[in-house]
Amino acid sequence: MQRDLFEEEHLLFRDTVREFLAREVVPHHAQWEKDGIVPRDVWKKAGELGLFALSVPEQYGGSGIRDFRYNAVLDEEIIRAGASGLGFSLHNDVVAPYLLDLTNDEQKERWLPGFVSGELITAIAMTEPGAGSDLQGIRTTAIRDGDHYVLNGQKTFITNGINADLVIVVAKTDPSAGARGITLLVVERGMEGFTRGRNLEKIGLHAQDTAELFFDNVRVPVANRLGPEEGQGFIQLMQNLPQERLSIAVAAVAASERVLEMTIEYCRNRKAFGRSIGSFQNTRFVLAELATEVEIARHYVDKCIRALNAGELTAVDAAKAKWWTTDLQNKVIDRCLQLHGGYGYMLEYPVAKAWLDGRVQSIYGGTNEIMKEIIGRSFGF
Repeated sequence: MQRDLFEEEHLLFRDTVREFLAREVVPHHAQWEKDGIVPRDVWKKAGELGLFALSVPEQYGGSGIRDFRYNAVLDEEIIRAGASGLGFSLHNDVVAPYLLDLTNDEQKERWLPGFVSGELITAIAMTEPGAGSDLQGIRTTAIRDGDHYVLNGQKTFITNGINADLVIVVAKTDPSAGARGITLLVVERGMEGFTRGRNLEKIGLHAQDTAELFFDNVRVPVANRLGPEEGQGFIQLMQNLPQERLSIAVAAVAASERVLEMTIEYCRNRKAFGRSIGSFQNTRFVLAELATEVEIARHYVDKCIRALNAGELTAVDAAKAKWWTTDLQNKVIDRCLQLHGGYGYMLEYPVAKAWLDGRVQSIYGGTNEIMKEIIGRSFGF
């Protein structure tokens, strides 16, 4: 079916993104995989082209266009280029709403121009060694002391953790108040007591810096708190998590489409028993099933993008999109790898890298089990 989500300006933006990735990213990505990190100058080059936070008002360097379709274009093209090291979606899709909607004028002046230009790389620190999807279980504390908070704790699995200049830290300002005691603070590079652990070794996403962060009596100015009051952090997170989960779903469908296209081409050209493996009924049936499911997922996700733009995307809608598409992504890639036979297990074939990179999709952003719990609770049981 014809996809009708995008307009002419989105297609032009897609051309810009493709040219950027082909020139500045694809030729170097294999080396970044070995290095375990993407160099900072790539962020600045992307910023110069206006690839970051188009939703930021013009006075801070953005375009003032709040339209998630641009985010989706960037996410899709990064996936199709196999550029899994770029942490742009975390910067654009996850952090941007916090810095746009929860900051005062002084904070906007301080942070948004660098955010748009790529000079300030961002991260958000929720997960801890003992708390993942259960955000109420975090133990990091930020105790008020005059005009500062004294921040203590540890975060882990933080995307952009090595490169980040600004980290939104989820902390308890009132440890006795449960969810009502959570506050979001912005920790800046160079603050005394803020240190980074090792760049974590992962199954996939090898070029993406994922780190442990440590906070030892870090004095964070009250002026770095997001929102006018303490204790609003949990609500703020719940309001923004649907967009994060939709971003993951966009990437999941794009990855499924990319691997399916590659596999169809492989099956057309690969011979076995004197004919293409695509001519075997089993191959055709597998590809027919996957193509149908991927197209269904595509239309649901596109509908979610429209709902987000209209301010109507619910937490339940986003949870459905996130768990279904990421489970589907892993299913599609696994079955496509099988159709590649022994070559599918070789890292020189993109399907192998996609298999490794995609496994985390059903884990981060809230595990898929938690997504089903969110959906299940909506029934009022």
